[in-house]
Formats: sequence, C-alpha cells, structure tokens
Amino acid sequence: MKIVNRKAGFNYEFLEKFEVGIVLEGREVKSIRLGQIKLDESFVQLDSEAAWLINCHISPYKFANNQDYNPTRRRKLLLHKQEALSLHKKMEGKNLTIVPVFCYTSGHKIKLELALARGKKNWDKREKIKKRDLAREQAKDLKLTSQ
Repeated sequence: MKIVNRKAGFNYEFLEKFEVGIVLEGREVKSIRLGQIKLDESFVQLDSEAAWLINCHISPYKFANNQDYNPTRRRKLLLHKQEALSLHKKMEGKNLTIVPVFCYTSGHKIKLELALARGKKNWDKREKIKKRDLAREQAKDLKLTSQ
C-alpha cells in the first residue's frame, strides 16, 4: 500500500529523494496498514541527535486502547549518522526543507520516502495550474474530434 502526499508535489520542487524507516508503536503500524495516515502538513526536523517527523497525523486504531494517544506526536526517523550530517550540511542557509513524499509498506516494514525540497513561489504554482488546465482542455478536444 502506498499513501502519497500530493500537496508536497504542488508546494515544493524536489531536489533529492531518499528512503528512511520510522519508529512507530504497534497500534500506529496497524492504523497505517489500513491507510489512516496524513502526510499533508508534515515535515522533517533535524537536530544534533536524530531526525524527527513532525505533524504527521496517524489516526487512532479503533481496536486499541487510545486514552493517552497523541495522533500528531513527533516520530523518530531511522537514518544513518552520515546521512543526517550530509542532509544538515545541504540544508544550511539554502532555504531548503525535508518533506515526506509518500509512505509505503515494504514486507513487514513501513518506510517513508523523503525529499530535500525547495518551496515554490506563487507564480510557479499558478503556472503549473495553467499547464494542467491546458492539457485537460487539449485532451478533451482530442476526445471530441476523434468521436
């Protein structure tokens, strides 16, 4: 199963992609396997010790005890120390961020694909919308002329 963060592709320009693991609780794993994860507003924060996934919403698993469950808690990402250091160096002073692109299951593991990204300007977003609308119109015209 693959959960895609569609907002990330619209709001960011991806420079480099990489795969990481994530530390989860059992009830979170079951919830993700049911497709109940939202990556829309999430991002990655690097500190001296590790990388953390911030603001990722994993819905509570309905068959578990969810009294003290926080669906948007910080979750540790599994990176090698060298990878974290290289990402930290790439991000220094360049207005870059790390965003999750999609989440998928690999065997019994849950993986995240992250991207080192640069935010798009408003005019970039409008240009993309224009191109998409033009392509849609052209496809519609071709379909009408072929019938």
